[in-house]
Amino acid sequence: MSASTTLQDRQDIADLMTGWIHRDLGRWDRLRELFHPDARIEITWFEGAASAFVDASARMATTDLRTKHLITAPSVTFSADGTRAVSETNAVIVAENSSINLGCNGHNRFIDRLERRDGVWGIVDRKSVYDFATFTFPAGITEVDAEVVAKYPREYGALAYVLDRSGFPVARVFATQGSELERDIKESAFAWLGEEAGA
Repeated sequence: MSASTTLQDRQDIADLMTGWIHRDLGRWDRLRELFHPDARIEITWFEGAASAFVDASARMATTDLRTKHLITAPSVTFSADGTRAVSETNAVIVAENSSINLGCNGHNRFIDRLERRDGVWGIVDRKSVYDFATFTFPAGITEVDAEVVAKYPREYGALAYVLDRSGFPVARVFATQGSELERDIKESAFAWLGEEAGA
């Protein structure tokens, strides 16, 4: 840990990661506070400004699709001056759509760029890397269209299928474990930090 970062900095960033619980509980103002005003986010069903993501999440909450996120402690790398950081955080996305009796568990990692502005840490960029996903059947076995699932990378095919069937289509290919896209995300993030990826 550099002299310009403290245990409090690490705790503040950990609180930002576990603050994703506000999304699950519909605390939209609290969710918005995790991000700096100019922040952006790219995940399977949404790409754009974080403020618009919060609004879109509130709309999602009015549908039959429900999600829950299990978040671990982040691995954090700080810039030399302690004002920027990159974190990588394991998560499990649990989703269920009651109208189609289908759900999924998706395992991913959030790659976040963070800045301390006026003494306050916030997320400025969030991207996701997908590791693997499986279907769940909360009310018994439900037919799944294997051809549709196969349109997506296996690492998030189940998640994309549930999202698509719920009215939240996945428009492009996203990063998966070991992919070139994952390498690009990490190299770009650490270049922004002023470090080599994985250093």
